[in-house]
Formats: sequence, C-alpha cells, structure tokens
Amino acid sequence: MIPTRRKLVTGIGAAATVAATARWMPAQAQQQVLTVGLIPSEDSRAMIANSQAMMDKLSQALGMPVKPFVASDYNGVIEALRSKRLDVAYLGPFSYVLGTTVADIEAFAVAETKKAGRTFYHSYIIAHKDSGIKTVGDLKGKTFAFVDPSSTSGHLFPKAGLMKEGLNPDKDFSRVLFSGSHDASAISVQNRKVDAAAIADRILDAAVTRGLAKREDLVIVWKSDPIPESPTVWRKDLPPDLKKRIQAAFLEVKDIPWSDQGQLNGFHPTNDAAYDVIRDAAKALNLDLKKMK
Repeated sequence: MIPTRRKLVTGIGAAATVAATARWMPAQAQQQVLTVGLIPSEDSRAMIANSQAMMDKLSQALGMPVKPFVASDYNGVIEALRSKRLDVAYLGPFSYVLGTTVADIEAFAVAETKKAGRTFYHSYIIAHKDSGIKTVGDLKGKTFAFVDPSSTSGHLFPKAGLMKEGLNPDKDFSRVLFSGSHDASAISVQNRKVDAAAIADRILDAAVTRGLAKREDLVIVWKSDPIPESPTVWRKDLPPDLKKRIQAAFLEVKDIPWSDQGQLNGFHPTNDAAYDVIRDAAKALNLDLKKMK
C-alpha cells in the first residue's frame, strides 16, 4: 500500500511535540532555534544520540541552538515540515519525493559516509538461511515485511523489483506487513518472525554490527540498482541568506557520526532533479504522485 496525499497531510501526534519555538521569526528578527527532523530508521533515542555531534557542529556554525526531532514515522516528519514545525529534515528518497507533493520543500545536501564512500546505496531483500529461500521465485507464498509505505529501500524499490521479476507483492505473499523500521525488519528475519524482508544495505550492516542480526544467518535474495542517498531538505520559504548559511554549515561538516549512516566523509550539494529516478520507480508501479488525493 502506498500512502495517499491525504494521509500524508494528516496530523501526526509525535510531530505536534516539536517545540513551538521551532519557527522562524520575522525576516528582520534573529532566528532563535533551528529544528532538524530525522526519519525513524532505528530507535529514536539512538537516532538522536548518533546525530548530536552534527547538531553541535551546526549550532556552532550558525550561532543558534539546533535541536533534533524524530517522528514516529516518515509522515510525521513530512507533516512537521508542512506545518512549519521543522526547518530542515533528513528524509528517505521516496519520502522526500512524496513530501514534495504536499509540502514546499527542496533537497540541498546529501551525505557521503566513510564506510560507503559514495552518495548512493542499495535495497536488499533478505531471508533467513534456514527458510530455504534463495531466489525471488522462492518468496511466493511466504510472509514478507516491508519497512514503511514511504520508504525507498524498504518499500518502493523492492516492490518495483519484485514486480519486474514477475512476483505480485499484493497477491503472491501469504502475509505482508510493515515493520516500521529497518532494524525491526532485520530482527524479524533473524528471529524467523517473517520469512523475508526489505532493508537498506547500510542499515543491515549497522544492525549486524550492533548484534541485532547475524550475517551468517541471512541470505540476500535480491539487490536493487543504485539509489541516491537520503537527502537533507529545507523548507523553501526560509530566508535565502539563511539557506545559504545552512548549506554552507552542512558542507563544512566532516568526520562525525550522522543519524543512521555512521561516520561521515562529508556532505555534497544536491537538488530536486537528482531524485527523478525515484519518480521513475513510482511510475513503474503506476503511481501518479501529483494526482494522489
């Protein structure tokens, strides 16, 4: 199931907890707080802890407090951007594209991690080695976990990939669920709660490192083509001079941990057009994002 435009703009309780001070003052006044939204790819406390060094660096560069916020799901971050409770956010590629249909936002930076050394990643479909699943064809009749309807590597790309391989995800699984996070998908496969699941390659690596799953117990059934890394976005209505300062601050950050991505090499500039490949994948699923209501 793909979230509708109406669902994307519904209020999310967690988003409402963003501090009221996280709003821009009039142009002639000085901004007091910059809020940065994070997607829930792992435990919210871990996300905030892993992002604190980034928040500190940005605060120092901008000369104002910078506060992280993790919503309960992708839609929570999008809704907080739309309602101007967030100024900047880190979104998944597909959640960003969906977000552009309901919120006036724009991608401006993309991270390169030390481990990956790249600004793209892959989606995997994984299964437990004892499941007997080795190919996409073996998935028929099995239980399957996607991550979130708005997840690029946890839903959009694997669903399109399965359809390209001749498997209908809406009919050919015995049961389909949304786990809510990549970590939860890894744990579900590891503990044999589901037969197979979609997950981002770098988050699987992190889950293995943290002991949530064992590499030797898992098999990779499918791997996607390269996906552009998750963008950092801002609201377009921020003052132009401030946006320049924000982008410059991000591009100066190096050699610190960032969100779920691990240690950074740094950020690179990006723009909305870089995510047209995501829109193309949506078209492969016959989704017209502009007409979703």
